[in-house]
Amino acid sequence: MSLRAKPNQVDVRVWTAERGEMTERGDRLATEEPLEIRLRMGETTWTVAVTMRTPGEDEELAAGFLYAEEVVARRERIRRIVPVVPPDESPGSEGTNIVEVELEDGPEPELRSLERHFFATSACGVCGKAGLERLRLRVPAAVSVGPVIDPALLRDLPDRLRAAQGVFASTGGLHAAALFDRDGRLLAVREDVGRHNALDKLLGRAFLDGRLPLSDHLVLVSGRASYELLQKCLVAGVPFVCAVSAPSSLAVELAERFGLTLVGFLRGDRFNVYAGPHRIAGLDAEPSAVKRRGDRLFPTIR
Repeated sequence: MSLRAKPNQVDVRVWTAERGEMTERGDRLATEEPLEIRLRMGETTWTVAVTMRTPGEDEELAAGFLYAEEVVARRERIRRIVPVVPPDESPGSEGTNIVEVELEDGPEPELRSLERHFFATSACGVCGKAGLERLRLRVPAAVSVGPVIDPALLRDLPDRLRAAQGVFASTGGLHAAALFDRDGRLLAVREDVGRHNALDKLLGRAFLDGRLPLSDHLVLVSGRASYELLQKCLVAGVPFVCAVSAPSSLAVELAERFGLTLVGFLRGDRFNVYAGPHRIAGLDAEPSAVKRRGDRLFPTIR
């Protein structure tokens, strides 16, 4: 289907107060609209999620979301992903807010895990001990050894991400997720009003290209590191996750339990290592050098 893409930013008029004077000028805002993700197999169609997102890379978003939520585990299961124009809209309308993922014939998809996502804001997520237990069943072993990264390389990553954020440069209102290789080369960037949507787009592209698991790569997110972002990286095989802002407590617990490296407050010349210090060059901390307190793992850094 040939559709004009919905815009990812819109023009507005604003009045700016500065030094006691009001000035009218033009500005640009990041677009936020709902996306309905549907699954279809044969004659049966399910609506599995509605999320607020920035239009663009909707197919990647749908694929990444369905992979992270255990609905589609293999790229071969997806026959095609297509935009859908509702019957009450003009065929020549600009874009669409519905995307349909058509599956090959096979077992009916398991959708119980998606109930919490039926309507989601652009910043939502789900956290809880039950989620950790589900991950324990899906990812029974720790992630791969992965790369060991020099601290100087880590400190350069936010600038490389910012330079590639085209829509952020125009609007100042988007989250971003970036994929780097072990040498710090920027491989892909995705932007969205929702931090989890940006990551779904990034990992969805890798899934559709048959590149998972990303066992020799780093992911950098422009905001905080939540549990939901960590679990998406975990199921995609990403061993090293960095965030410009803070992690949540449950994100740190997930990283410790599954052997991820988690870096937060990656800004300027400093950063914090919350888990997996053995992947930071120069830190005297081996994967086995941990202390166990209750059900949590604490790295011992000498």
